[in-house]
Amino acid sequence: MNFLAHAYLAGDSADDRVGGMMGDFVKGHLPGALPEALAAGVRLHRRIDVFADAHPAFRRSRARISAARRRYAGVIVDMYYDHFLAAHWAQFHPQPLEQFAAETYALLAERAPLLPPRLVAILPRMRGDDWLSAYRSADAVALALDRMASRLRRDNPLGGAGDELYRDRAGFEADFFDFIAAASAFAARHRAERDRFSAAE
Repeated sequence: MNFLAHAYLAGDSADDRVGGMMGDFVKGHLPGALPEALAAGVRLHRRIDVFADAHPAFRRSRARISAARRRYAGVIVDMYYDHFLAAHWAQFHPQPLEQFAAETYALLAERAPLLPPRLVAILPRMRGDDWLSAYRSADAVALALDRMASRLRRDNPLGGAGDELYRDRAGFEADFFDFIAAASAFAARHRAERDRFSAAE
């Protein structure tokens, strides 16, 4: 999952949302240098990633990616799913997307001393260009994939990967709706079980 999906699936907890946003930048055992509440958010991020990799709908989407780009299918599908979540946001969350995004950037900024350096470095651009809301546009997702391709040191087929979304939009969108319902239920169950366990300690 990409940034928006992890922020959404984190639920209402500010720590879970920040942990979800920073999950891709944190390696190794937890909590490490993190407070336990943020480490719990990173753990949730990791569990969601494992769930996504095994889910039939996500696998179907990866299989829709052309053979030339199959090595990067997970990254591409993550971006496509953020697009569909943003495009259909009102079906999933009562808060307007721009407001949710602004709140997320503010939460990250408040915890800047605890964030991984790479996330701190990109946060001004993420906030300035409003990446989370921008995903609503398929063209913005295509541009983000092109930029990602240009930043990689080795040759890669990510450039032009937005074309795959345009070619099979209906298929990817159907997969997304199947996946997001299951992922939301999974994340909610995990948070509830974790919080019950913590309360019992």
